[in-house]
Amino acid sequence: MRGLKLIAALMATAAALPAAAQDVAITNAKLVIGDGSEPVDGGTVVIRGGRVVAAGAGVAVPGGMRSVDAGGRWVSPGIVAGFTRMGVVEVDGVRDTDDSAAAGSVFNAGLDLAPAVNPRSTPIAVNRAEGITRAVVAPDPRGSIFAGQGAVIDLGADMDAVVRPRAFQFMEWGETGADRAGGSRAAAMAMLRNAFHEAQAYRRNPSSYEDRGKDALLTRTDAAALVPVIEGRMPLLVHVERASDILTLIELKREFPTLRPVLVGATEGWTVAREVAAAKIPVIASALADLPASFEKLAATQSNIGRLKAAGVTVGIGSINDDEARQARLVKQYAGNLVALTKVPGASGLSWGQAFATISSLPAEAIGMGDEIGSLRAGRRGDVVIWDGDPLEVGTAATTVFVDGVEQPLSNRQTRLRDRYLDPKEGTLPKAYQY
Repeated sequence: MRGLKLIAALMATAAALPAAAQDVAITNAKLVIGDGSEPVDGGTVVIRGGRVVAAGAGVAVPGGMRSVDAGGRWVSPGIVAGFTRMGVVEVDGVRDTDDSAAAGSVFNAGLDLAPAVNPRSTPIAVNRAEGITRAVVAPDPRGSIFAGQGAVIDLGADMDAVVRPRAFQFMEWGETGADRAGGSRAAAMAMLRNAFHEAQAYRRNPSSYEDRGKDALLTRTDAAALVPVIEGRMPLLVHVERASDILTLIELKREFPTLRPVLVGATEGWTVAREVAAAKIPVIASALADLPASFEKLAATQSNIGRLKAAGVTVGIGSINDDEARQARLVKQYAGNLVALTKVPGASGLSWGQAFATISSLPAEAIGMGDEIGSLRAGRRGDVVIWDGDPLEVGTAATTVFVDGVEQPLSNRQTRLRDRYLDPKEGTLPKAYQY
């Protein structure tokens, strides 16, 4: 019995550890670097020790390395989902499975989402099979404009999902921020300024927070969490939609010049694109919001990203308020539609290479991880996908996915259900649905 327990313990340990990275070269590819350049035929990408060491046309395969012939198929970096709540929500209607928000907590900015990420969450495997290899995961605020510290995760099939904990602070601005602050944008601004000044006070003298008592407007934990934000060591992701709210944030950056804001959503961003570009503030935008779904989105247009790009803004695609816990895979379709927009008179779209960059290198750059993920430049993580067609076409599927140089399983709950009911037979399993 003791031996069986030891074997079981060893198996559990092995399952929790990431698989070893494979040294592999993928040749004869229609190669996408992910940096905005157009695909090249006859490309090769070489991965060693979990990192890209070379990619492009004319790259030689090191002797003795495993080689995979892509047969002319599309090969790209893994897709970076620019804004999600993947891994922290399983079923929206079951509160116990939703760790995205903490409505009853006294903490806000100090909340750290990383320990809540579940690598076995069903949407992770589903999105991995669609070529998503990294995701920006944000908390959802309730009692404050601040939601807490989000994480960047990989979608590998192991229990080591969090790549960068406390990667950014997330906050709500505009209509939602006003609601969280007490009912108006003026209240949101007062809460924001007060929080930053409190964080500055904490930075000057952390011991002063010991005696502030229950009436303090910011807990010690929250003040400490905002210090890297005001020092510029941590990006501040801000959900904002209305043009005037974007300009308010630009003005705030002048007051706190070390801030590193990243605009999320930014439906009316195109109307103030020159100001956003001049302030050097990156954007993770909703791709195809073309209806005035609220009063802060009256200038919605599918040309938003194209016009921001034309103005010189660093802009990637996110999926805020767009089933962000499950459907990150839709960013491929959104990017493809931005290419199609180039054929619509009067609209502003993107070239194919630019569109793919909005779901690979640009979200990574927006959160300060462009030197780690999102492209096949030398030194980046070995996240590579082989496709059976153009990855921006709706009907295309990923056939092979590497994360950190480790080839990943592509089965998931959806494929298992498909296989189970594709040809149902009487047996030990329950009957298939009759309707």
